[in-house]
Amino acid sequence: MGFFRMIDKGKGPVRLFVGGVHGKEGFTAIRALKRLGFNDIRRGKLIIYSCNPTEYLSTLDPNYYRSQQGMEIIGLIEKYRPSTYLEAHCYREESYDRLTDPSRRNRDGVPPLIELEKGVLIGSVSPHIRKKLFRREDICLTIEMPCLRSPMDEADGLEVYVNFLKTVASSETREELEERLGRRYPEQVETARRYAREFFGEYPPF
Repeated sequence: MGFFRMIDKGKGPVRLFVGGVHGKEGFTAIRALKRLGFNDIRRGKLIIYSCNPTEYLSTLDPNYYRSQQGMEIIGLIEKYRPSTYLEAHCYREESYDRLTDPSRRNRDGVPPLIELEKGVLIGSVSPHIRKKLFRREDICLTIEMPCLRSPMDEADGLEVYVNFLKTVASSETREELEERLGRRYPEQVETARRYAREFFGEYPPF
């Protein structure tokens, strides 16, 4: 399931998209990540990596970044120094309420995820890496959709998921990304801004 692709169009922003971060999520994430191509960026680099399946360990657990998988991801971040970092996840449908519950802050120490549409959720990345490995102005995103049950499964949210990945990949600045997402998802972007202020302080959304 391991997969690596680099789209290189010279100087410009560097984006790193990582899927299959834990468990068997890569079987879903790879379906979307493989649909990103040369024409999805105008300049700069897009690095796409999908991890091999592993035992599930949450990225909210500090031990995750001491695991082989976690160290691989940190190695990619340190090597390429992306200004846009995105983790492509999936979730079991019975986990939806737990991921979007406002009490997630108290239970898990992070804000709830925000639904875009059709079960596709977004948020920031683990606080264990957001402030340690990235600059304040960098874009750091998590996206989730219900896990696909089989290679032939066509979930309603897959196109939303892919379109979101393409929007992030083709945006060259934070301002451009927030403006494009804000036109389509104004309430969700405003909620993300509020969560960022409440959790990270004077940080932008994502």
